[in-house]
Amino acid sequence: MAKLSHRLQRLAPSATLAMSQKSSEMKAQGIDVINMSVGEPDFNTPDHIKQEAKIAIDENYSKYSPVPGYPFLRQAIARKLERENHLHYSPDEILVSNGAKQSVCNTVMALVDDGEEVIIPAPYWVSYPQMVLLAGGKPVFVEAGFEQNFKMTAEQLEAAITPKTRMLILCSPSNPTGSVYSKDELKALADVILKHEDLFVLADEIYEHINYIGKHESIAQFPGMKERAIIVNGVSKAYAMTGWRIGYIAAPEWIVKGCNKLQGQYTSGPCSVSQKAAEFAYTSDQQCVEDMRKAFERRRDLIVKLAKDIPGLEVNVPEGAFYLFPKCSSFYGKSDGETTINNSTDFAMYLLEKGHVATVGGDAFGNPECFRMSYATSDENIIEAMKRIKEIVAKLK
Repeated sequence: MAKLSHRLQRLAPSATLAMSQKSSEMKAQGIDVINMSVGEPDFNTPDHIKQEAKIAIDENYSKYSPVPGYPFLRQAIARKLERENHLHYSPDEILVSNGAKQSVCNTVMALVDDGEEVIIPAPYWVSYPQMVLLAGGKPVFVEAGFEQNFKMTAEQLEAAITPKTRMLILCSPSNPTGSVYSKDELKALADVILKHEDLFVLADEIYEHINYIGKHESIAQFPGMKERAIIVNGVSKAYAMTGWRIGYIAAPEWIVKGCNKLQGQYTSGPCSVSQKAAEFAYTSDQQCVEDMRKAFERRRDLIVKLAKDIPGLEVNVPEGAFYLFPKCSSFYGKSDGETTINNSTDFAMYLLEKGHVATVGGDAFGNPECFRMSYATSDENIIEAMKRIKEIVAKLK
């Protein structure tokens, strides 16, 4: 009998990509859908970075690249970490991959054995638990709800640790909530981690530069934590380079070597031209990063204001990234006469089918009370989307 592997059967499809796909199908039918489901900057890659890629093509950067990435890019990343984060990594402690998503998966696959536990604060990015399952590990979810601004406390972390715990996955600024851990909050988590031998933290910092409260803080900065932390970052969000597929880890060399061994067997090195573009992104003028951050901050203020004006939604103020994660549970059990809302997935589907706004239900992110909207879109789209949502939810009685 034809069947897929048990490994694949453990995985769930990506809810964010599924909603984006459904909205694309509706658009193809001529329906005016505003897509707020995908976490992708709507800006184009800055021209000076694109120009460097064109030069790389002309200079024949068209061969296989080294598995861990070109030395020039790893050196540029090391200088970036020194300059912006005051963290000292050698190029040998950096591995470049095909997007930060591969960087996360490499790390989980390299460090987590069958049956080992990985602590994941909920809400979480949809792929974290799926990657743990793929590695044969066990995701352990810690509820960090609306009332605590979606951030896990040190006490919650300590309570979740068992002899089988191998890793904590921490995302700050957070997808899907936009919450940002402060230096003091990170220090408290680091103190817990350091008490437990062989416990590591995967610090997903891909939204580092989309921060509305000042300087980004990394958990790797505290004494003893550089040996326990795997920083994941890349060019996708800060430089609007999602399709270029360049991410990296900065970690102890033995972990980097392990991930290099893994990557060498299933993808080899990332795109050569993309690496030249990424090097230039890190080493050239950074004004484009700040310009995009300011635009996202303006949009954050706009969507928060409009969402707070919708009766039935509870809204916090995200401090980073480009997501709003409002609580929508007051609508559960209500109906417009045709559709009854039982959960956040129903709510997101209602917004799409009746309001023509694509969002993602919070069930997929481990929080069934909320739903996610990406405001990485124009002010006009945000205003129109929130107008549609306000009108359509008013019909739920």
